[in-house]
Amino acid sequence: INISVFPPSNACIGRYILNMQITSCGHTYQRCLGDFYVLFNPWCADDPVYMDNQAHREEYVLNEHGILYEGVHKHITSRPWHFGQFEDGILDICLKILDMGASYHHGSDRDRCWRNDPVHVSMVVNHMISSHTTNSIMKIPENNDYLKGTKPFSWNGSVPILQQWYNGRCRPVRYGYCGSLASVMCTVMRCLGIPSRVVTNFCFPCSIENPLGINEIFDCTGKNLCGKDKLWRYHCWNESWMARRDLNQCCGDWQCLDPTPLETGRGSACSGPTWVRSIREGELDLDYDGHHMFSRVNSNYVGWLSQNNAKKTKFFCDTWPCGQHLITKSVGSEQFEDITGSYKYELGSVKNKEAYYRAYRRIHPGYCNASNCHIERELSSLKNPFLSDSGINMRLKMANCPMYGEDVQLHWLLENLRGENKNLKFNLCAQIITYSGCPMDQFWKDSVNITLGPREVKKIPLCISYSQYGPYLCDHNIMKVVAVSDPECGEALMVSRDIVINRPPVIVKLLSQPRLKVPCTAEISFCNPLQEDMKNCVMTLEGCGLFKEPMTIDLGTLASNQQARTIVEFTPYRLGSHRLLANFGCHKF
Repeated sequence: INISVFPPSNACIGRYILNMQITSCGHTYQRCLGDFYVLFNPWCADDPVYMDNQAHREEYVLNEHGILYEGVHKHITSRPWHFGQFEDGILDICLKILDMGASYHHGSDRDRCWRNDPVHVSMVVNHMISSHTTNSIMKIPENNDYLKGTKPFSWNGSVPILQQWYNGRCRPVRYGYCGSLASVMCTVMRCLGIPSRVVTNFCFPCSIENPLGINEIFDCTGKNLCGKDKLWRYHCWNESWMARRDLNQCCGDWQCLDPTPLETGRGSACSGPTWVRSIREGELDLDYDGHHMFSRVNSNYVGWLSQNNAKKTKFFCDTWPCGQHLITKSVGSEQFEDITGSYKYELGSVKNKEAYYRAYRRIHPGYCNASNCHIERELSSLKNPFLSDSGINMRLKMANCPMYGEDVQLHWLLENLRGENKNLKFNLCAQIITYSGCPMDQFWKDSVNITLGPREVKKIPLCISYSQYGPYLCDHNIMKVVAVSDPECGEALMVSRDIVINRPPVIVKLLSQPRLKVPCTAEISFCNPLQEDMKNCVMTLEGCGLFKEPMTIDLGTLASNQQARTIVEFTPYRLGSHRLLANFGCHKF
């Protein structure tokens, strides 16, 4: 007997058991024929996650290899990530996540009808990544303290994280950051059949008091003071493709889901799903957490000078608006795709202003009947005046692309826009900044007197040596260089630059042609570029279809300029395109 099972498009996803009952001569027998899984189907036109582009299905459902984009908006870095949604046991772990998070919408899991709706499934997964009180998959370290767990940036893929959570009785894995949280969510969603991708937003505001404003405060030396608001250098979240029945959508579209718990003024919480198009249009009443997502790509930055008498003064400075660069991995390519236009219209365009006014009235009820001109005047009063309004133009330009161990070289460009001399005194400083905008140690300070003749342009070289920043950098490879004018000279001027310090590369070279179930060898090499020893050096290797679990190699201590070479052997156990990832760590980073 051949039996065909044809699940309808509205069937609940999960594991099913197929039983057969036989009645013969008055006796009834039960026999289990086996079990099978039902998932969402982006190939089926009747499914709410249907995606009609084959290349997009291959990228957003079938591709196990991804790229995370990090750094700052003027220096974007990337690193590979293994999603591993087809690894053994991952599907069962993903269904366990739904079981553990079922109470998010319902008091009990007796009614499982929500499991046929990708909206509710995505909300459960989003909540379980890091917001569940006891059984979330991953935790973010408090105050950047991760001594009791794994370094957040040392993970190469989702599989070890999910396996550690499942084998550890569903206790949170310590620790992760926004990139690993979004990537784990992408793995779970793709495994369940929902097309998904990881998005990076550069200049990401996190403000508690003013949803559409982010304040950074500096002292007279240029030091960034730790305030309530944080300007994240980048932030990663997840986008999933589905038709929203709750919004009467007949076709699929991208929905924004942010699994990282962020402070909202009413406690920390994850966000979404939010229809990306509703964010662009400023239609915040349509969706879950629309006002949060809108503010994260449309907030205005304001820089303040704090003086000894607690008086705050706005700087004359040229600032980047928040959320001006959103990117994701391109389809079928290792390059990134700029998707900023999906979240907002071109800055300054009529449609951009209309969407902003529409959202402003919903976020600030006191302005619900205000005219556009009234709102524009209010916004203008909150912004920093431009540097050119003071008669000076300034910018900091990189003269090199520094790697760990190299000096940082900059050019400070100044231009006098007026017809008279300018005598100015500036204080300069450099400070370590975490990716989440937390100011750390101020390790370099200087002051300089500058005279600019009428219409004169000057270029001043700046150098920050490795010996100055090296002891402070640690895992945070971002520093901020700031120049502020002395308050006694009159107007408060500021120019700043975020600088990414690149980490030394790990070289992977295959020594034999990979074949299924045939041992293969590779050479992994790393050179210590520092003028000092690297201690506690560890190499972590991972690869879907290549290693059943990550391989850790203890390299001990590497002397200055010493090159470590390691030969590893592995046996590919799955057909397909595979990627071998190598991650290096030491006492420095």
